[in-house]
Order: sequence, then structure tokens, then C-alpha cells
Amino acid sequence: MKFGVLQFPGSCDELDALRAASLVGEAELLWHGERDLRGADAIIVPGGFSYGDYLRAGAIARFSPAMESVIDFAREGGLVLGICNGFQVLCEARLLPGALLVNANRRFTFRQLRLEVVNADTHFTRACSPHQLLSIPAKHSWGRYYAAERTLQEMSERGQVVLRYAPGENFNGSLEDIAGVCNEAGNVFGLMPHPEHAVRELTGASTDGLLIFESMRAAVGSVVA
Repeated sequence: MKFGVLQFPGSCDELDALRAASLVGEAELLWHGERDLRGADAIIVPGGFSYGDYLRAGAIARFSPAMESVIDFAREGGLVLGICNGFQVLCEARLLPGALLVNANRRFTFRQLRLEVVNADTHFTRACSPHQLLSIPAKHSWGRYYAAERTLQEMSERGQVVLRYAPGENFNGSLEDIAGVCNEAGNVFGLMPHPEHAVRELTGASTDGLLIFESMRAAVGSVVA
């Protein structure tokens, strides 16, 4: 399996995502100005501050040549993971419902968090158990998930709410404690916490983030088989 990791001007976590993905498969950086996804089986849109977060977080990156190809890739059923700023980019591209707003505490915040796996039957969580608690760090200032009430209800009914912040962990004020969502087709997933920073015990408080990447590998493997 091969992961393609996008790289924008201002992204700062693409190398961490690259290393995390390389633990379960091949991984290659993809420059934002090129449309060629180089045969990637899955795409990761990493965290950081793409294009300096000018205008609005993720709003400019959404129009990059690489993202044009990612949008087509996703519409054809390809797996796409958006982490933090990548989540924002995917919402701006309308590949995911809702939007990410400024944190309720109005400041950049870094914390190790507990996340509940609400839906373990997705391409991104199949290595997890239902209601399993994952320990994964988050670091952002625009991470408050918002969607209209009707949209939230439909998402819940369709199983699109994949991760929630555990009780007492929702520092950013996300509606219904939502930490990660997928699209209706289930092949695009975005989350604000950083699983790529929780793949090695030596450099992180847990290795729970590796479950996300292992799930993607298993999902692609089942399609190939």
C-alpha cells in the first residue's frame, strides 16, 4: 500500500504524517502545486497552517492543484484522511460536512486527549473496538466543530460521527463533543487531534494513533484482495 502525503506552504506536520504512514506501508510527499498523486492508494492532508491560514484556515489550500486531484480521487472512492488543518481543508472542499471555528477558549491549545471511538466500523477505525478510548494529542486554535442541527442529526443516524472527545476533554467547544467525522460514503475522514504524533512510545504518550493508519492499510488491502 502507498500513502500520498500532501505538502503545502505552511504545513508543518507532513513529515510526521509521512513517518507514521511509513510504519504500515510506503509513503511519499506530494507537492501542492502538482496534480499527479503518483499512484497513491490513500491520501493524507496533514496539519499545519497551509498558505499561512490567510483568508480562513484551509480556504486557499482547497484550491491547490493537488487538492483538485484529491477531490476527484475521493469522488471515485479513494481513501482520504485530513488531520487538523487537513480536516479544515476537507471541510472547505466540501468533502466533509460542517466547519471548524475558533476555539471556545479563544486561544491556541495543546493537550493530550482521550477520544471515544463512536463508530468502529469505518475504513479508518476498523482496528479499534467500539467505544474504545484513544489517547491522542491535539494542538489547534480553530478546532470547534460546527454543523447545522439537522446536519448533525443526519450524520449521527448515518454513522458519520466517528470520534468524540471523552467527558471533560472538549476544550474547543465542538458541538456534541465531535472530534472526527467521515463523509456519507465513508471514504473521507477528518479529525482535529493528531494520530501521527501517537505512533511511537518513545516520542508520544501512546501509540493509539497507529490504529488509524493500520485501519486504512487494512481497508485498502481488502479492496485489492
